[in-house]
Amino acid sequence: MAISVEFFRRLAAAAAAETLPRFRRFGEVANKLEGGFDPVTEADRMAEQAIRALIRQEFPEHGILGEEFGSENVGSDHVWIIDPVDGTRSFISGVPLWGTLVGLTERGDAVAGMMAQPFIGELFYATAGEAWYEGPHAPERLKLSTRKTNSLADATMCTTTPALFQGDRRVAYERLEKGVRLSRYGTDCYAYAMLAAGNVDLVVEVGLQSYDVVALVPIVEAAGGVMTEWNGGPAEEGGGIVAAATPELHAAAMEVLHAGRSDPAG
Repeated sequence: MAISVEFFRRLAAAAAAETLPRFRRFGEVANKLEGGFDPVTEADRMAEQAIRALIRQEFPEHGILGEEFGSENVGSDHVWIIDPVDGTRSFISGVPLWGTLVGLTERGDAVAGMMAQPFIGELFYATAGEAWYEGPHAPERLKLSTRKTNSLADATMCTTTPALFQGDRRVAYERLEKGVRLSRYGTDCYAYAMLAAGNVDLVVEVGLQSYDVVALVPIVEAAGGVMTEWNGGPAEEGGGIVAAATPELHAAAMEVLHAGRSDPAG
């Protein structure tokens, strides 16, 4: 199902109207995780409500699954997956490496998606098998294409934080990090956008939910990249994620991650 570019722009604008007035304004931050820290803000809640309202208006027969307000009509063939502020820790820290994620699944497969970063004024989206960028430094929209990096030794890799990785997966991640040219942290969804734009070659994470990844899968894949779960399966359900600029680089990363052990779930 092809989604119009205009609808993605409307979703991004509706979310931005709720997030931008609250960014760097020192608003209240609630914690959703007992025994840990999983922040949520008024911006998260209000942006998701605005996105849901537009989807209901435009596609009343579609289902919706959002991080803040759960699911509705998810038995539909078409389900929208929403993360209103992916990277809330960056948001509450005043760092513009957060984004609004909205993706569409068709019978479980991610077929369209957008990542909007309104403070910078950037929109990354994929629909009808093509990925595009719109932003302040582009006079017109630009087609996204991954960098054709095949070797880990030439690769730039991102993850949100190495602290995500525990046990065997920490060992595997550190082994992979030693093999790449450069690693960067704290990038959340922005890393996947940079992968699709040809600035980053590899993104490796664990512990993600479907709303963290569904919007990003079509963008990465339409730009020429590969995005799977750590065990090589579809990325749509989240878990451990390996996203790479090329099939060759993805295979090389998987070989290092799985070297000499059986891979635990997660």
